[in-house]
Amino acid sequence: MELSHYVSDLQERLLGAAQNASDDTREAAERLVSGIDAAARLVLLDVLSAAASEITRDLAPGSVDLRLRGRDVDFVVTRPLPEADERGVDVTPLPTADLSDTSSSRTTLRLPDALKSQVDDAAAADGVSVNTWLVRAVADALQPRQRRSAQKTLRTGDSFAGWAR
Repeated sequence: MELSHYVSDLQERLLGAAQNASDDTREAAERLVSGIDAAARLVLLDVLSAAASEITRDLAPGSVDLRLRGRDVDFVVTRPLPEADERGVDVTPLPTADLSDTSSSRTTLRLPDALKSQVDDAAAADGVSVNTWLVRAVADALQPRQRRSAQKTLRTGDSFAGWAR
């Protein structure tokens, strides 16, 4: 990631803010702009580092690190290793459905009034539309099912499924 664009934008905004000021103020702004490059880069690196730390906390056991090469910043993402249960079966969750897909299908869903009001309240609490909330709920509900079906295909030996009386 090249930071020069962001530093230049900051310099232009500082000069623009002083454009309608007195001659002395404009001259002071021009002197500040010429020396702001290093300070702005340090502040941007601090912000990016803090963001990488927050993402790492949410991504654990994976991580996001910053590497500085010359004047460029690179993000390095380390994905967590696959998790295995006591039998050695991979229990890493499968990736969730791509909710950014632009194609969609219309589905009519009939909910009891009491449940509909709870859905409305939950969507409002999350700050999203009812449709978005329902799409997320369906995607989350499918995730464990995908994981269970993946585990069944990986099992070996004698196993039984079904009901017993």
